[in-house]
Amino acid sequence: MEAAKDWFAHMGSVLASMMFVWAMFGQYFPCELRKYFEKHSKRLVVFFYPYIQVTFHEFTGDRFMRSDAFLAIENYLSSKSSTQAKRLKADIVKNNNQSLVLSMDDYEEVSDEFQGVRLWWSSGKNVTKSQVVSFYSVTDEKRYYKLTFHKRYRELILGPYLVNVLKEGTAIKVRNRMRKLYTNNCSRWSHVTFQHPATFQTLAMEAEKKQEIMEDLITFSKAEDFYARIGRAWKRGYLLYGPPGTGKSTMIAAMANLLGYDLYDLELTSVKDNTELRRLLIETTSKSVIVIEDIDCSLDLTGQRRKKKEKEEEGNSTEKDPRQKLEKEERETRSSQVTLSGLLNFIDGIWSACGGERLIVFTTNHIEKLDPALIRKGRMDKHIELSYCSFEAFKVLAKNYLSIDSHDLFATVSELLRETKLTPADVAEHLMPKKFPPDVEFSLRGLIQALEVAKEEAKLKAVKEAEEKEEELTGEPGFVTLEVK
Repeated sequence: MEAAKDWFAHMGSVLASMMFVWAMFGQYFPCELRKYFEKHSKRLVVFFYPYIQVTFHEFTGDRFMRSDAFLAIENYLSSKSSTQAKRLKADIVKNNNQSLVLSMDDYEEVSDEFQGVRLWWSSGKNVTKSQVVSFYSVTDEKRYYKLTFHKRYRELILGPYLVNVLKEGTAIKVRNRMRKLYTNNCSRWSHVTFQHPATFQTLAMEAEKKQEIMEDLITFSKAEDFYARIGRAWKRGYLLYGPPGTGKSTMIAAMANLLGYDLYDLELTSVKDNTELRRLLIETTSKSVIVIEDIDCSLDLTGQRRKKKEKEEEGNSTEKDPRQKLEKEERETRSSQVTLSGLLNFIDGIWSACGGERLIVFTTNHIEKLDPALIRKGRMDKHIELSYCSFEAFKVLAKNYLSIDSHDLFATVSELLRETKLTPADVAEHLMPKKFPPDVEFSLRGLIQALEVAKEEAKLKAVKEAEEKEEELTGEPGFVTLEVK
């Protein structure tokens, strides 16, 4: 015991002597000599120290923006921290699920392994002097992550390992982010949180068709290397067409939810010209769905806008007073000047390659009205027809609304759906429960009644059309008798 006390006393005196010598050295030796000594002492330490350290600062550059590399590393280390670190920081990520994310606190260290090589991550921060701003003390803290590894693995860690860390960290960030629904106001995007609940599981459509679309979307999302190899922009066009109420908008929401993409709802009529359209495209982000709904109604993209109307107005131009002419000029000034050429460049021109991983979706109720150049393969790569409700789609709706897989009335519904044209939206409205728990029998019989009414209306319409056709051919009122079963 006495020997230990003597040893500690001796070490204390040695340390005190070393500190005194160092203080004298710093005070009396020239600055150039001190710098020379520090420089070569560091080289000596580096020569014997077998580890390399890489520091990733939170803020870099003159713009005082958070480093993308720092954020990716923070996301990557979140899973390591929760299992290894003893001190953690918790934060709520405002994504669609309001998830809790844990990260390691300052001055903590966790280990990692890559291809059998062990390395270490540590966190820290640099604190500058406090400043007094408006009677408040402000401390500037700049955090950083430090990576330590053996120098013999320099190429492995600085190459494949860091690439893998940044890639995984970015993927985690995408999964945790709050997805947004954008809309354009002239040349600017504004957004709200995207929280549409539609999924392919709840989509009223044949199972085989749904599976085909889902596989196509997932294949696209994983095909970055393929698109780069063949020299094409990483994007894909979808054309959704069919009568109103067949689920085109719901399909778009399900596509965005499947891939975890943001949604850009582009209103062409509020875009001034092609330049403004190009600017909007540049401002969209990767991993997004760009939607133009009712493309046939958005603009007359054939370049023949209002020609017939203008000719009629020219014939009566002498009857118009100056105020009417001024109003007409103002309307023409405010109207969109987006052309078919501008829209085609938006879809697959040079500027469309800015960013990547985008879906461009058009919807229309009348595919025959669209210019063939707009919907050809390469622009709208996949055409998806959404038609009237089939029995397979009805079973999905019955499962969603009534929580049933089968019923005695399903056979009647199946027969009527083959003879009538009712959209999934109409069928869903009749299946909507009037009370909870739902009365299954009441809802199904209400649907059957609606199908029977639609069947009779279709027969009457067919009779009327036949009579009109006969009248056109003969010039006399026609009378057609149809056999009613």
